[in-house]
Amino acid sequence: MSERLQKLIANAGYGSRRWAERLIGQGRVTLNNHRAKLGDKATLNNKVRIDGKLIDLTRHASIGTKVLILNKQAGFICSTKDAEGRKNVFDLLPKDRRWIMVGRLDLNTSGLLLFTNNGELANKLMHPSAQIDREYAVRVLGKVKEEHIKKLINGVELEDGFAKFHKITKGGGEGANRWYRVVIREGRKREVRRLWEFLDFKVSRLIRIRFGDIRLPDKLRSNQFEYLKPKQLQVLLNSVNLQD
Repeated sequence: MSERLQKLIANAGYGSRRWAERLIGQGRVTLNNHRAKLGDKATLNNKVRIDGKLIDLTRHASIGTKVLILNKQAGFICSTKDAEGRKNVFDLLPKDRRWIMVGRLDLNTSGLLLFTNNGELANKLMHPSAQIDREYAVRVLGKVKEEHIKKLINGVELEDGFAKFHKITKGGGEGANRWYRVVIREGRKREVRRLWEFLDFKVSRLIRIRFGDIRLPDKLRSNQFEYLKPKQLQVLLNSVNLQD
């Protein structure tokens, strides 16, 4: 059965569907020795090359979908390319396959990161229409009043558009620093920090503890990873209407 070329590339774990579409539009993909174009369909038996290199469209089918959780430590970047040579999260992962990161965490944020070999799954999890909860534990410097919490729940206008927390609960703490748990449903850059900063509060620590139904395991140490168990994986696939 033929499928859109960008979908086959994504399903094989080479990148997201949008990434594949960009490569096709740039003329960097060939299908059976002819330059591919958007809208082309292919099968797993066709010869597809990216930048002249033959890729294996069947590798996802042979190993199935894999997802792992990494407990990112602050100070690691979520990129493989960095002019400053800083430590990156991909160096912490198994080298037996290509991993696609589901969303990012900024340099100073720690906690749960998901990686998968299934580009279609990554694309669906990151798409704004999925409306998946992202929960963070955040330590805030300053005296937070109920009026501040209401404003953050109702929403504010940031430089890139309207944003809000879908839920805020108190998490304890003493003195000037207090912990809160907040939930957002988008993956905009530094969104949690910017929401608090909008009201002149400083975030002194930020940890992602949940993505959808996947929670950061209590016993998973910093910069260690573990694979999702089959039941967890199935729940994740079901959340975006995918089958392995």
